[in-house]
Amino acid sequence: MWRYLSVLLYPFSLLYGLIMWVRNRLYDKGMLTAVEFDVPVIAVGNLSVGGTGKTPHVEYLIRLLKDYFRIATLSRGYNRKTKGFFLADGQSTAEQIGDEPMQFHQKFPGISVCVGEERMLAIPQLLMERPYVQAILLDDAFQHRSVKPGKNIMITEYSRPFTHDHVVPFGRLREGRSGYQRADVIIVSKCPANLAVAEKERFLREINPQEHQRVFFTTLRYGALYNMLDGEPVNIPAGENVLVACGIARPKPLVQHLRERFSKVYLLPFPDHYYYSRKDLEKMKLELERTEGNPKIIITTEKDAVRLHLLRDYIRELQLPIAVLPVEISFLFDEADSFNNYIFDYVAGGGPDAPLVQEYP
Repeated sequence: MWRYLSVLLYPFSLLYGLIMWVRNRLYDKGMLTAVEFDVPVIAVGNLSVGGTGKTPHVEYLIRLLKDYFRIATLSRGYNRKTKGFFLADGQSTAEQIGDEPMQFHQKFPGISVCVGEERMLAIPQLLMERPYVQAILLDDAFQHRSVKPGKNIMITEYSRPFTHDHVVPFGRLREGRSGYQRADVIIVSKCPANLAVAEKERFLREINPQEHQRVFFTTLRYGALYNMLDGEPVNIPAGENVLVACGIARPKPLVQHLRERFSKVYLLPFPDHYYYSRKDLEKMKLELERTEGNPKIIITTEKDAVRLHLLRDYIRELQLPIAVLPVEISFLFDEADSFNNYIFDYVAGGGPDAPLVQEYP
């Protein structure tokens, strides 16, 4: 069935790919304007639709820079229930700014987090309200050509690299494979922690990076579970059964990780960026009661937690135990220092006269 359906979808992929190719050529030739800013701008994105692990890579950059530079993140705020420019404050919610920006805001309160569909307009507004910002991280902006970043970081997933993919709807690419040429850095994400050097070399040959490009390989590293409501550590004995409730594009790596520790992992999936309802919580409680073993607990992601937090009062009422599993990325082949220095050299060289700071105003 899929074989015949894919034949029908392929012409649409060709048409969409052609439209994107023409658009990119217009930007490359200067017929469409891309705005540059004096402040260092780093764009993090991908060629494909979701699931490459972009968020933990943005968080890596935040951790790398936040103690030395006054930084800001700018996202579109996908699936938020507002429009226009918003600068996060103490009253912000995931509904206002989106789940990923809210995650940045909660985890890194010392940075500026904002959202805006039109980055070209949002950046001047950000700098007007926060003139001390010294570097901007553009989240999911690889195809947003109206802003020309100083550094373009493109992420591709190890198990589904862009080199084997096709343009939507036949495949998962937002534009043709040749779009990778705009990247300054290509990161192969979600690699096995024990990735062999021979496999790395095979990937490099397949990607065939251009002279100006650098390629890095990262793996996911999961942290310790903590209670969603109070932040206290949660200890679940190895070998128990757990229920995973999450709305993310690619839950498979998460489930695989948990299966290494627990006897059985039951998955209750929701759509990516999904806003939970009371009925969803009631469904979680019912599924949890059906799960064998003790202790009975639900595991979710940090991205889901910021959306679930909107229903925290009802979660307390249901006495629903929810543990959050944080995730970070780690560079393979001892290349973290090389990446860090590359980013530091750019931000320090492209910022104002005195980029290093000791405290925020």
